Order: sequence, then C-alpha cells, then structure tokens
Amino acid sequence: MAWGSYSEPMSAAPATKTPRPRILIVGGGYVGLYTAMRLLKKLRDDEAVVTVVNPRSYMTYQPFIPEAAAGAVSPRHVVVPLRRVLRGAEIIAAKVTEINHASRTATVQPLEGDAYPLAYDHLVMAVGSVSRTLPIPGLAEWATGFKTVEEAIQLRNRVLECLDIAESTHSPEIRERNLNFVVVGGGYAGVEALAELEDMARYATRYYPGIDADEVKFHLVEATGQILPEVGPEMGVWTLEQLRKRGIDVKLETRLESCVGGHVVLSDGTEFDAETVVWTAGVKASPVLQKTDLPLNERGRLLADATLRVVGTTNAWGAGDGTAVPDLSTDDHRECAPNAQHAVRQSKVLADNLIAALHGSAMHEYKHKYVGSVAGLGLYKGVANVYGIKVKGVPAWFLHRTYHMSRVPTLNRKVRVIVDWTMALFFKREIVSLWSMHEPFNEFQAAAAPPARRVPPAA
Repeated sequence: MAWGSYSEPMSAAPATKTPRPRILIVGGGYVGLYTAMRLLKKLRDDEAVVTVVNPRSYMTYQPFIPEAAAGAVSPRHVVVPLRRVLRGAEIIAAKVTEINHASRTATVQPLEGDAYPLAYDHLVMAVGSVSRTLPIPGLAEWATGFKTVEEAIQLRNRVLECLDIAESTHSPEIRERNLNFVVVGGGYAGVEALAELEDMARYATRYYPGIDADEVKFHLVEATGQILPEVGPEMGVWTLEQLRKRGIDVKLETRLESCVGGHVVLSDGTEFDAETVVWTAGVKASPVLQKTDLPLNERGRLLADATLRVVGTTNAWGAGDGTAVPDLSTDDHRECAPNAQHAVRQSKVLADNLIAALHGSAMHEYKHKYVGSVAGLGLYKGVANVYGIKVKGVPAWFLHRTYHMSRVPTLNRKVRVIVDWTMALFFKREIVSLWSMHEPFNEFQAAAAPPARRVPPAA
C-alpha cells in the first residue's frame, strides 16, 4: 500500500495489518484533524501509518458556521480539506460503524459498496457529537439542525427564499408563515444562529419594498430560565435584553410541543405557523460509540483518564465531545465541557501521549482552565466573558473575530476569511437566495418530461 493512498479491499477479505503500526483516527473534526497533524509532524515515516476515517473529506470550523449562514464568510472558507492538510496520511471517506477493540478491528462502511474490516494497532476515537433531539411531533420532518456547513448554507438560502415568497404572494397566511422564523435552544449555537440570521434578514428587507422589517418575526424558544449560559448569568441577561430590543421574541422556560407541517405549538399555549424551524437544543455523543466494546458513562460518552487513554484499555484513546475526560482544573474533577476549546488542546496532549506510548516514555495529564466564551450577535454586535472580564457590543464582536481568527486551522483559511471580512467592509451584503441548489434536478426533470397531451374540446 502506497503512503498516502488507499485501495478498498474486498469486503470478504480478512483485516490485514501494514508492516508499520496503524494509528486509526475515527472522525475528522477538531480532535481528528489536530491529532493527525501532530502525529504526522512528530513521527517518522517508518514509525506508523496514520489513517483518518471520516464521512466528509474536510474538517468544519464550527464557530464560523453562523457567519457562513449570514453570508459574512464563504462556506468553503470555514472548512479545511483533510487531503490537503494531512499529506502523508490515509484519508478514507467512510463511516466506522462498529469497533471490536479486543481484536483491533474496525468495520468501515464506504460511501458506496459493502462494508469491510480494517485492522489497526492504536485507536483514536474522535467521533464528536450529534444533535440531541426529542420525540416531538413534526421535528424530524420539518426542522433543521445547525451543526454543519451544509445546514448553514441551506438555512441562509431558506431565509432569503421565504422573503421572496412573502413578497410575491397575495395570501396573508402564506406571507405570515414565511416571515416567522423559530430557533429552539438558547445556548451558544442557538443564540448565534438566531442573531446572525435576524441581522441578515432585517438588512435584506431594504431590498423588499413590499416587506416592512417589523413584519419579520424571529422567535427563540428556551426550556430553561436563561440564555447563553457559556458567558455567565450577568452577560446572559444583557444578551437577552439586547435580543428583545431588536424585536426578537424570546420565550424562557418554554418548550416546543409540536411543529407538524410547520404549525408550531409551544408549552405556554402559543401557536402559529412558521416555514422555518431550527433545532439547536443540545448535543449528545455520537451513536457509533454504542457499537464498540469500549467503556462508556451513563450519557454514552467514552470514559478516558487524564492522559486521554480510554479507561481499562491499552492502545485506545479518546478526546473531544464524545469523550468524558476529567477536568483537573476543578476541585471535583468533573468532566470537561464538550466544546472546541477543550477539544483542540486535548488533541495535542493525546498525540504526544500516543507517541510516548510508542516510544515507551512517560505520558502527561491534560489540564486546562476554561478561559471563557465569546459570541457574535450579528454585525458589530457581540458578548464575551474571558478570564472573568466582561465585554459587550463592538469590542466583544471584535474580540470574537480576533479569537477565532487565531484558532481557525491553516494560514490558507485564515487569509481567505480575512479577505471575506475585508471585502464586506467595502461592498454590501449579498442577499441572493440559491434555494434551487437544494433541488438541482427539478429544472432538468421538468424539461425532460414528456409534454402534456392536449385533449381536444368535445364536439
């Protein structure tokens, strides 16, 4: 097998091992990318084969997803192509559906074709998390998530398409339905998604003479009594006040009961129709962890110690959202929060400890005191709580952009995002809906369909 290349084995063939030990990294997010980068940098070519298995051939820098949805950053600039960045690694665009660590074998399901076994020597579980949903009527059929760049693109196009529909229709019901937007979940993802999209939508109404900005209704539904807990209670209250001043309907201690066919029913008795419902109410560990023989906690997260080694195993490692790692910076050593701040730092410790295990040297424990959080609330609006220092407004917005610019992987992506921001200073926002890209074959199918047969009138 050539270095950096991959040929699919026969599905019935037994798993085979390479002459060099294989380090299998399951997942290509923060942990997968940064762990692989560090391993490739520190290991000699003859020491190990680094294999990354991920359904998408890129890593998404999730803090920029809200800005991608609002059009402030090109969607292609918030993703990092794994094949370009991880030169020297095997990149397999597939899903790992099962792991038997006792036999050091993973079952790989390619994008097309039969599943096959893949042998490994060291395992790194970097599977992350997925949206945590509830059995709410209509949720699966009507709502969309906000974890991927694809969802961000779809949501941006949908919001602008709704404005097009609202202005062109003569039906008051259709108009109102398309001007109602609902975001469920008042955490970091929900508030940023809501704020960026609301900012974009209200800006866009200046080009829709038939729509008044006040007609566009954004609703934030949160089951607890506060929003944006990541920045602390005080800044959360300030954010709540700012959102309400912008005309956003924020409902606390309220749950989504149903959204069948777009008819939204809330636990406080409120009912209305909305074409767009966005679900951001929490995450859970990737379900693939349930298909392994590795130890999990009661929430389905992988159990690891402070060295990032999976508890009770050898040669198995884990970090990020899908792994419960003790937070040594706290008195009770509770689990590290599932966020990018920990994931990026854990991946570096994991890579170093894996190399130490290969070399038979001492390993180090992961310890990081949480710095705080920054959040963008639209153009020139933000909130932050960093090292206990509370910042809001334009300074927080600038801090948000500066921090994430320093963290986005690769110089290539940093430059591209900076160019996007610079261009936005001199040119107006793009407000074009490309909703047809989500249904790309409709035009061709209509053109290729046989013409309707004309029935002559009766004599």
